[in-house]
Amino acid sequence: MVQTATPAEIRAARLENPKLRERDLSDQLGITEAQLLAAHVGQGVIRITADLDRIMPRLSALGEVMALTRNQSCVIEKVGVYDDYRGGPHAALVVNEEIDLRLFPRHWKHGFAVEKPLEDGGVRRSIQIFDAAGDAVHKIFLRENSVLEVWDQLIEDLQSPDQSDTLEVTPRTAVEPAKGDAEKAQRLRDEWDKITDTHQFLQMVRKLKMNRLGAYRLAGGPYVRPLAASAINTLLEQAAETALPIMIFVGNMGCIEIHTGPIQKLKQMGPWQNVLDPRFNLHLRADHIAEVWQVTKATKRGDAISVEAFDKDGALITQIFGVLANPDAAAKWNQMVLGLEQLEQADVA
Repeated sequence: MVQTATPAEIRAARLENPKLRERDLSDQLGITEAQLLAAHVGQGVIRITADLDRIMPRLSALGEVMALTRNQSCVIEKVGVYDDYRGGPHAALVVNEEIDLRLFPRHWKHGFAVEKPLEDGGVRRSIQIFDAAGDAVHKIFLRENSVLEVWDQLIEDLQSPDQSDTLEVTPRTAVEPAKGDAEKAQRLRDEWDKITDTHQFLQMVRKLKMNRLGAYRLAGGPYVRPLAASAINTLLEQAAETALPIMIFVGNMGCIEIHTGPIQKLKQMGPWQNVLDPRFNLHLRADHIAEVWQVTKATKRGDAISVEAFDKDGALITQIFGVLANPDAAAKWNQMVLGLEQLEQADVA
């Protein structure tokens, strides 16, 4: 898809709307967020490689930073250090106590280093990665106590030979609607009974030529249970009230970011439900939730019970699990989820 607005027009729009978020301005201009950044190359923006194996091992030198991953309906932000990167051609990991990521390299297409002036005279520095459609995959923001001394050398090492201020992107891949096959419903249940690890689930449904949501709509109890759209908010409120450790997954095609631990401060702001903790923020568009499912998968450590939210198009917004590594917390989570009221199956789309 060829960029329609010129770089000069994009920069002028940015100057006229200094307080508008980049994502909102790009939508207003009919371009992608990556194209908005590209238009500012040479003006606080440098194009860098999007190669995971070149970026990730260097990030730990920055010390403490903020990791941000989003989809259309949810944003997760975690503070920590990018320690323990494990590369791979199809999937990679960053796994430590605070930064916990699942990374899928084929969706990492465009990279930028950004220095954005702030009203207080400071500068917000970030590394931002986008997919082929120009949508954000993952962002890393420096904080006050990050190791600023290594920034310039790190960006020089990652800098791309291409420093053009225009960017061609491909059309966004449409969300796959729920895909199931009623004639295979019993086979689905039989295969589900064989699962011993949550990671086997997607492989199983693909083998049956279904997808996640299509399988949920077919399986029935005891594998799944439909819940009200408000169930996610109810669980967040109960987890905050009880300081119960939970696992919250938020992702897109190129990155999944995970919070493990309790949540403390919830604040509703319009359609957004927000977790505003010192080292963990979550911003959830509760009004985008169209379906919620309780899902049970067997593991060697016991049943993994998740609550999963989807939007009206069938896109996965977020998944929340108990912490299986903490048997007491997992048992309390399971009890909390089982206490939620079931939605009548006839009400499920």
